[in-house]
Amino acid sequence: MSSAVTSSRLHVIPLDAQEALEEEILALKAREDATILAHYYQDGTIQELADFTGDSLSLARAASRVSTGTIVFCGVHFMAETAKMLNPDKRVLLPDLLAGCSLADSCPADKLAAYQESLRASGVRFQTVTYINSSAAVKALSDWIVTSGNAVEIIRRVPPDHEILFVPDRHLGSYLEEVTGRDMILWDGSCMVHEVFSVRDLLRLKKKLPQGLVIAHPECPANIREHADFVGGTEAMLRFVRELGPEPRDVMVATEANMLWQLQQTHPHHRYHPVPGITCACNLCPHMARNTLAKVRDCLRDGQPEIAWNPLFEKAREVVERSLLR
Repeated sequence: MSSAVTSSRLHVIPLDAQEALEEEILALKAREDATILAHYYQDGTIQELADFTGDSLSLARAASRVSTGTIVFCGVHFMAETAKMLNPDKRVLLPDLLAGCSLADSCPADKLAAYQESLRASGVRFQTVTYINSSAAVKALSDWIVTSGNAVEIIRRVPPDHEILFVPDRHLGSYLEEVTGRDMILWDGSCMVHEVFSVRDLLRLKKKLPQGLVIAHPECPANIREHADFVGGTEAMLRFVRELGPEPRDVMVATEANMLWQLQQTHPHHRYHPVPGITCACNLCPHMARNTLAKVRDCLRDGQPEIAWNPLFEKAREVVERSLLR
């Protein structure tokens, strides 16, 4: 089993207590006919217990194939919402209902709807391409849903005679403009984790590791991406590292710091270094960190918090299925 460090940066539980929690979770999982899905940004102790780990795209696809009656989604609220809209008859539990997302919060549905109406009133022909880090209400207003893993493919489906309104992440949007050559109308949103990487500290780290490689998530600002040897989502990062070969390398990682656990588990012969943030040595998402082993146990034991069905999920599901599952 992995170390006893929990999702909180400072809270450490004794190893015997961690093992007891893990055993209790496994017993409850069997009792409740549950499948545990965990994002790569979850603490390693949670990833280790999960039936499926992955990025938003792979977890959405995994959620569509779950056969158990209960899904425990160890991630943030929009991910559990997506799992529920794909499984209206299943019980979907989120260990902490307050596990939100700064990107989703940056694009309220009412403001997006008003802006879309203003574009239409101005005679602009457009399609709305929405990053999966968004609420179900925003997804229901969208033409396409993308993840970092399928965004280029989806952008190329948008007819050339239509403008693209890309929401909510302006950094991912600017990266996609570079890669696809399509100009876009960018919503002014960003991820609080990727926004605060320090260029100065990245360059200092590169100086210490002159033979090292930098891999960066496309949610990072352009001033971080321009210093990267590779830019891609978390699944793409894993593929990149896999293809480095058997010689040990130093890899500097500019994304949420728990991704290093997954990299270390799958490709342990390399050395991984978190790119520092402006205020700390590594960047941990405070929303992802709300989920802990104890909360996973509690939600299985108590059957809550549960994601309730919302009628707008029906429209959002059609867009999600067309964008991610076909």
